[in-house]
Amino acid sequence: MSLENDLQVADRGPVEAETAAPPAGNPLGLGLMTFLPAGLTLGLWFVGYLDTTDLPGGMIPICALSAGVFMLIAAVWAASLRANTVAAVLALFSAFWLTFAVLLAGITGGWWGISAAGVANVQRTYLLSFLIVFAFLTAITLRLPIVFTTAFLFVTATFVLAFIGVSSGNTGGMFPIAGVTTFIFVALFAYILADGIRQDLGARPLPMGNPIIR
Repeated sequence: MSLENDLQVADRGPVEAETAAPPAGNPLGLGLMTFLPAGLTLGLWFVGYLDTTDLPGGMIPICALSAGVFMLIAAVWAASLRANTVAAVLALFSAFWLTFAVLLAGITGGWWGISAAGVANVQRTYLLSFLIVFAFLTAITLRLPIVFTTAFLFVTATFVLAFIGVSSGNTGGMFPIAGVTTFIFVALFAYILADGIRQDLGARPLPMGNPIIR
């Protein structure tokens, strides 16, 4: 899942440069780079930096366009390379961000006629559905290096905390903790992205840790 070194051809002789195979594309870099702004925005919202009371739907553009659309493009790219697992993971994250943006737009714009009392039920169902899927993803990717597993684990923890927060009527103080877990998985994905870019530029890989299951 590392990015290929684009500088390898430039460092070789002219004959070798002509016969060398082109570097393989890696859509994970695109997916992670466009994921980070949306993840940071979500974390800032959880900790109260973005006041969605006065700015309802303020996260819609970054969720839908930065993360949702570009991670979908990365997923299609990965599928074209037959990187099936990468494509599936990127598509799952894209599905979350796009549906989250539509959910925000629908609730703040009153598209579906959901009553104020029904909003919490819709949010709980939405969060629980993705919570189950991300927990499943964490369990089935234990063969990946532990950095990936840890990142998925913190994503799942964030859904757990957000679900509890919505279920308790936002009175349990879960959302600030969810903000912390969000920042942690954003940092882990940034670390994975940094490893890919470093390798693309000719540096040594960063340590990723051994998988839990070999």
